[in-house]
Amino acid sequence: MLDLAKVAKRYRAGDEDVDALLEVTLAVAAGEMVALTGPSGSGKTTLLLIAAAAIRADSGRARFDGVDLASFDERRAAEYRLADIGVIAQNPRLMPRVSALENAATKLLLGGIALGQAREQAGSWLERVGMGARLQRVTEELSGGERQRVAIARALAGRPRLILADEPTANLDSERSREVVELLATLAHEQNTGVLLVTHDAEAAGAADVVLRLRDGRIEHAQSGQPRERHAQGMGSP
Repeated sequence: MLDLAKVAKRYRAGDEDVDALLEVTLAVAAGEMVALTGPSGSGKTTLLLIAAAAIRADSGRARFDGVDLASFDERRAAEYRLADIGVIAQNPRLMPRVSALENAATKLLLGGIALGQAREQAGSWLERVGMGARLQRVTEELSGGERQRVAIARALAGRPRLILADEPTANLDSERSREVVELLATLAHEQNTGVLLVTHDAEAAGAADVVLRLRDGRIEHAQSGQPRERHAQGMGSP
């Protein structure tokens, strides 16, 4: 599904060039959760941005379903992010003075789903992430962790084929973190979704099928995660 081959990216920082990624190769198959770990500044977020067609690699190849992401113009890249992938960023970026339900339904509405159906689907996903009792709370009334859970529901509501999650549990307590990771694993294994999870959480990484460690822009090593039987027991279907 997602195939990155010898991807490199360099940024200009003041008077020097900084290599964010150095010939990184990885793949995420349908039905697989891959965790990407590593210290801050190792290139993890840059890799996700390339996978989301938000930026282009300087060299190498990044493909989704065999199509080169570098070939996308702005319109096609926006369609890809709307229809094919779900992005969970570290910053929830919810609309102000809007309810949790309306925020979670945003992507569905942009995709042409009717208002009533969008609200129903978004509400189901908010229930799954533990926000069922706060559907009508506006952004300003939500805690940081609650905002993150709304953003997770928003990303998952359209049933994307590929989920790109950048530290999705960073603002959550241990119980909610476990539930979110289990949910992502369930989506991968039961609904044939690809998941690329960036995390510093060793327990979250251990729930993945494959764990990759990125350091100084390179894949340092790879290892298998936990057996599927242990992490495929997520929350029930909405």
